[in-house]
Amino acid sequence: MLRKEDWMDIKEQVERGMYQRDIAERLGVSQRTVQRAIRRGGAPRGDRPKARGSKLGPFTPVIDDLLRQGVWNAVVILRELQAKGFTGECTIVRDYIRPKRPLREGRQTVRFETPPGRQMQNDWGETTTLVAGDPVKVFFCVNTLGYSRRFHAWCTDANDAEHTYEGIVRSFEHFGGIPAEVLVDNQKSAVIENRVGRSVRFNERFIDLAGHYGFAPRACRPYRARTKGKDERMVGYVKHNFFVRYRSFEGLPHMNELILRWLREEADERVQSTVKEVVRERFLRESPHLGPLPPVRYDTSYRESRLVHWDGYIDVRGNRYSVPAYLCGRSVTVRITLDGDLVVYDNDAPVAHHTLRNASLGWVTVGDHHRDLWRNTLRVERRDLTVYEEVIPCSL
Repeated sequence: MLRKEDWMDIKEQVERGMYQRDIAERLGVSQRTVQRAIRRGGAPRGDRPKARGSKLGPFTPVIDDLLRQGVWNAVVILRELQAKGFTGECTIVRDYIRPKRPLREGRQTVRFETPPGRQMQNDWGETTTLVAGDPVKVFFCVNTLGYSRRFHAWCTDANDAEHTYEGIVRSFEHFGGIPAEVLVDNQKSAVIENRVGRSVRFNERFIDLAGHYGFAPRACRPYRARTKGKDERMVGYVKHNFFVRYRSFEGLPHMNELILRWLREEADERVQSTVKEVVRERFLRESPHLGPLPPVRYDTSYRESRLVHWDGYIDVRGNRYSVPAYLCGRSVTVRITLDGDLVVYDNDAPVAHHTLRNASLGWVTVGDHHRDLWRNTLRVERRDLTVYEEVIPCSL
């Protein structure tokens, strides 16, 4: 049962825009209790029974210790107390911890606005759509500027580290500048380790990307991805607007061509519900605060090592590709672009270039790569033909 003080708290939090579920958790009651109080316009009549403090008194230090450890579930606390001899009801426990709940780090999120050019938020979404007539899972990278809410989306076939970096770079190019910081979720493409009370350890290539473009990397607090809620809402916007308006595509290039047009004609022209302003117009004020793009684009290609087999081929993604014969038995570096170009390096010097293709189409060979290999390994044995002249013919 709610007290008058509880109703005043509910009324105040509703006026502030807090969600009912957060108010319910704050008071230690069900969401339906809060809903009934709002409909009723006040607390229920009658006084709430007082908690029997005398029975709980000896156990309050145990409760306080559990609260300090982050245990706020009244039933869990009750079980701990019962194991120590407590015979009271859960209601008494709830009455004790209720006034302390404001001390807990609540679920409610306080909205904050970032100044122009300060922050870009990164996130991924996925959906299934028709590509060339077949249902295909598509991933889309969404990057949103915190001040103007202008965002960029890029569709692709994977959401790994290299595609994450490519999506961020394409967004910088789309915006024509770089924000002061980029906020990412705790995906391994960007964050190696992020624990409460410890410093964040970022992926080494993500640090390289940040250094190349001059932004500060930031990571969401663990298990609290809604700290980048602006971008998560844009993921839903893309999924439930763009992929509903356009339902079939010739391929990924066609999809990205359409999404750029949709961004320009639809997303940039919308009135953002929070700031009550057209996104395109708000971006005009943010654009001067973005940093300049560097003269050289960051290389988002895959970089891997391969051992050259003694037949002069390397294995890459299920197929075999030739390299110069002198590299047999040595380790080389391969660079694979997101468009499927394969470049092989001996130290820093490029020695072979191929286009990735399916193994069903056969190995990929450049004739010049193995000319020396065949010259050195294939020798024709020469025999003296007189040996055949000595054969005695058989008599009939």
